[in-house]
Amino acid sequence: MKKPAYLLMDIEGTTTSINFVHETLFTYAKKNMQAFLERNQHDEKVKACLDETRTIMQDEGEPADSLNQVIERLCQWIEADRKIGPLKTLQGYIWREGYETRQYTSHIYEDVFTALQNWQNMGIKLGIYSSGSVGAQKLLFSHTEHGDLSPYLCAYFDTQVGHKRETKSYTEISQRLATNPNHILFLSDVVEELDAARAAGMNTAHVVRPGTTDSGYEKTISSFAELSFDA
Repeated sequence: MKKPAYLLMDIEGTTTSINFVHETLFTYAKKNMQAFLERNQHDEKVKACLDETRTIMQDEGEPADSLNQVIERLCQWIEADRKIGPLKTLQGYIWREGYETRQYTSHIYEDVFTALQNWQNMGIKLGIYSSGSVGAQKLLFSHTEHGDLSPYLCAYFDTQVGHKRETKSYTEISQRLATNPNHILFLSDVVEELDAARAAGMNTAHVVRPGTTDSGYEKTISSFAELSFDA
């Protein structure tokens, strides 16, 4: 495979185990949602998320008059893994408290840690595109089992740029990176995301970790170590 100018990575199921995201991060956010919002509901940034959540709830025909109704819906969205902007932002705020109080550190696959070092040394620029907020992404990579990995990354994208299964999102990312999409390699465990990236002109590879079904995708890897690049 030709060496990309930019290598874009998903997080859940790609750089990080699905279990860590669902069993550690999601569980922590759900457990601490009520106490966090009761303490911070008047904070300007938190209030903006609550207002946006109420608007979404009302659009979906749900009552959103009380804080408890909003908290209940947010926790239901966590269980359903809804990709909703204000939820992702609030989760990031709550996870920050967890990281800073050392309730957990982020899981990163060993082959990812090694690959980031090698790829940076090769002059490849590295970025993240995940449904989690940019803030949450930065927290995850700066509090890992391998230490602070954020110096390896120079770009972060979340669903503010567009949904991950829409081609226009990847077109927007390539424009923001000022890089021809043919010079970008996107790695993800979700085939629909890869299809959208490929339609935008990016190169792709399906990452099949434990818990991911091999779809027979044209380029499939189970470890970042399986990727080799020509000059």
